[in-house]
Amino acid sequence: MATPLRNVHPLFELRGRNYIVTGGGQGIGFAVVRAIAEYGGNIAILDLREQPIEEYNTLACQFGVRTIYLKTDVSNEESLTSSFSQAVEFLGCVHGAFTSAGIVIDKPFIEQTWAEVQRIQDVNVLGTFFATQLVAKQLLKQETPGSIVQVASITAHGVLPKHRMSAYNASKGAVKVLTEALGVELAPHGIRVNSISPGFIDSYQTRVVRDLKSPEDSAIMDTAPPLARIGNFNDLTGAVIYLLSDASAYTVGADIAITGGLHVGRIEM
Repeated sequence: MATPLRNVHPLFELRGRNYIVTGGGQGIGFAVVRAIAEYGGNIAILDLREQPIEEYNTLACQFGVRTIYLKTDVSNEESLTSSFSQAVEFLGCVHGAFTSAGIVIDKPFIEQTWAEVQRIQDVNVLGTFFATQLVAKQLLKQETPGSIVQVASITAHGVLPKHRMSAYNASKGAVKVLTEALGVELAPHGIRVNSISPGFIDSYQTRVVRDLKSPEDSAIMDTAPPLARIGNFNDLTGAVIYLLSDASAYTVGADIAITGGLHVGRIEM
């Protein structure tokens, strides 16, 4: 007998659920924090910044949710573990996470230093790995299902034009494969792991990279995607809510490329 159809809208609701967001003090991470709050979820933010952006202070009142901000270095075991424990104590339990803490440099391969490359791997790979591990352990302890969304990148699909980001490429390739591996390993426990791969997104990090490039090279961010524009945070948040919610109950080990089409082709101007 076929499964009866259900209303779609309630499947996206996060009301009463609790989420950990790394790198949620600004940028993509904060955009997702705000989206989770809009859908009724409570959030613990773990971020290296001293304070989140100002809009954070309005979320609890605006959306009727609970939030906490914990200054955290996800590449440091003691810092990450301590903040995670505080987050669980505040939230009571967890239902999932969005692991967006990450850093990038645009620099010729032969000029990248040991310290720079190691820092990228420590934050982007180890930070993602162990934040996910902590969430998975908590879900297993609770004996509850959950959803974890990691942040890969278009650079895990191919090399961006006019960009010199080999260390970052390597880190995001690792995250994409980690998503696939954990999707398989954790699925029997009801823990779903998926990822998004943003393309060129208008953010603070992107603007820093733009400033280092010639106007011609910088313009590629706007002209190369088949949609002929750079992306924005709103282009990403819907996919993350889908992956965190019950709407994606049968989605595991998947990566959603949100690139304006750049991961499959580019416009030659």
